[in-house]
Amino acid sequence: MSNFEVDEYGYFGNYGGAFIPEMLYHNVEELRQKYAELINESSFQEQYHQLLSDYVGRPSPLYMAKHLSEKYNAKIYLKREDLNHTGAHKINNTIGQILLAERLGKKRIIAETGAGQHGVATATVCALRGLECVIYMGAVDIERQAPNVARMKMLGAEVVAAHSGSKTLKDATNEAMRDWINNPTDTFYIIGSVVGPHPYPDMVAKFQSVISKETKIQLLEKEGRENPDYVLACVGGGSNAMGMFYHYINEPSVRLIAVEAGGKGVKSGYSAATTQLGKEGILHGSKSIIMQTTDGQIIEPHSISAGLDYPGIGPQHAHLWDTKRAKYVSITDEESLEAGLLLTRQEGIIPALESAHALAYLEYMDLKSDEIVVVCLSGRGDKDLSTYANHFNF
Repeated sequence: MSNFEVDEYGYFGNYGGAFIPEMLYHNVEELRQKYAELINESSFQEQYHQLLSDYVGRPSPLYMAKHLSEKYNAKIYLKREDLNHTGAHKINNTIGQILLAERLGKKRIIAETGAGQHGVATATVCALRGLECVIYMGAVDIERQAPNVARMKMLGAEVVAAHSGSKTLKDATNEAMRDWINNPTDTFYIIGSVVGPHPYPDMVAKFQSVISKETKIQLLEKEGRENPDYVLACVGGGSNAMGMFYHYINEPSVRLIAVEAGGKGVKSGYSAATTQLGKEGILHGSKSIIMQTTDGQIIEPHSISAGLDYPGIGPQHAHLWDTKRAKYVSITDEESLEAGLLLTRQEGIIPALESAHALAYLEYMDLKSDEIVVVCLSGRGDKDLSTYANHFNF
């Protein structure tokens, strides 16, 4: 086992574990004992990959962005997770978790969502498999991500607004946890990122690892080598980044760059740059790097991007940061908007604002013409059109 994988206690180095109320112990313990065995069964793998192929539309393309490559004087590839069914990487994980929920006999599904993409992906698989679905979403996010709220409702999900705190992703997660505590027997919680108590961070990473697995095969076909020089992805909780990094973590020649939301500036008081602003703490069931006050109260994060508006990172990311295996940087709201417009005008692809953060970091890289960069384009920008339009006065 490499030093970057989860240990038997659910830790990645110093981070992880399962810090949960007694009421959830049975659920989490049942999942911990059974998840690895269940997802490795041939019948599970066959069903999972068949759905990824025929329903999600995988493999997602690896697209060489010609104009971006010319601009940055390197070979810039985009891993097109925006082309998946539902428009983001989130469906890779919800397909896996809904199949697990069925095998555990659960009839009711709950989830949290920020940008709405995980909510849509969860509502989608619940519709597909005929299960009850309740999605928790911050009241602020419900307003700024209205198209995704409409999708969830059309898919048959109940969308419940979280009115506490900053009324964003953290608060939606709190409400989902409360629901799970109150309904431990029949309910399965589909967590959308590599956060939460063990085994969720490891489990979600495994389901998302299809991103880097495909990339290695596709890059070998296009460039004659599996490994790029750089891999870039945005990080809130960090599921698309962990999927994009997964099969490169033990390849030291590949430089991993995780891009956090700098908001209005790291020092502005309106940011979600966790690794620059946070310290060790416990949030939503695991030990990680958390934005918090000196007495341990969570600091409200800010990002123009609802999916990055989270005051922590997953424990595996905390370990990658701590060991310096990956570089963690931040991009401001303004820079992400400009990068989103640039990709749209140069390549005809409108990215989600989350993905635009990763693209924006290309401006800060000193690249050579023979270097290969793969950027995870984690989602499409339909949900963010009103934000783009308001900013650029379209």
